[in-house]
Amino acid sequence: MGAITLSKHQLYGLLKSYHWKIKEIKRMKEELDDTEFTGTAGYGIEATMPSAKGGISRALETEVLRRCKKQKRLRGYVDEVNYINSRTDLIQDERQKAILDCMLDGMSMTAIAKHLKMSRTWVNKVQDEIVEILGE
Repeated sequence: MGAITLSKHQLYGLLKSYHWKIKEIKRMKEELDDTEFTGTAGYGIEATMPSAKGGISRALETEVLRRCKKQKRLRGYVDEVNYINSRTDLIQDERQKAILDCMLDGMSMTAIAKHLKMSRTWVNKVQDEIVEILGE
């Protein structure tokens, strides 16, 4: 994602989703690291009956495909987070840094304004400045 130019709208979206994507990256990595697969369990009379050939292999194939899709989504999240992280050094102003940190921590604009005891309009103005800088 480093060589890609993003629109302001996309940057706003990345900043807004950064916090939950960090959490989701952690969760997905833990899940993808778990390699145990037991197939489909049978209960009752069905457990004693012969199963169709390839039942487990189809279930395993489905699980592999699901994990491949999840891995691709994970790579996308990591790329987006790395894009933001690679550009945060461009922010030099201390109040912009404070607001950016709050945004990346998942705070809403209203919560940031209350936290910094500033108007929401002012915080939105600084957010616009941050997006301008990150988009350069």
